[in-house]
Amino acid sequence: MWCAAELGLEIERSDIGGAFGGNDGAEYLSRNPNGKIPTLIDKDYVLWESNAIVRYLCDQYGIGHWLPETSRKRGHANQWMDWYQTALHRPMTVLFWQLIRTKAENRDYAAIEAAIGECANYWTMLDQHLAERLYILGDQISMADIPLGCAAYRWHSMEFTRPNLPNFQAWWSRISERSAYQAHVMLPLT
Repeated sequence: MWCAAELGLEIERSDIGGAFGGNDGAEYLSRNPNGKIPTLIDKDYVLWESNAIVRYLCDQYGIGHWLPETSRKRGHANQWMDWYQTALHRPMTVLFWQLIRTKAENRDYAAIEAAIGECANYWTMLDQHLAERLYILGDQISMADIPLGCAAYRWHSMEFTRPNLPNFQAWWSRISERSAYQAHVMLPLT
């Protein structure tokens, strides 16, 4: 939704899954056999998986800096988007489920501490990468910033002690000023 808003697209949002249900019915499963969210329906085109949807929206409707202009820049955008999925997503999910979705008396505090440490190591990598850049790919925000920007909000919204990562913090502060990010990402964690 953040990406669509940044691109100025009018999207009809349907709340599915979790407390809303509906992701296990035949109609939804015919479009997304995983039964997970999100699923994008663009006229007769159906696509699922968050990063695939962001890439598609930027490729199909992107203007300016959202879709990097060269194959090398797109390669780096894909690298960081995939890095989020393959490295950072798992420990961030542990933190989210343990700190937001699990009652305090049922939490696995060893798993929480391990996930904080693992995430801190990954965020430190990003902090170092951002030492000479305003955004993931350079001076302009792009599709590469979207998955990491969403995760950065969760990281900063949960209650635990975080390492001091000034470049990461400055990047997140810049993203947090964007109205589309505020409207679609900076929502209460539930």
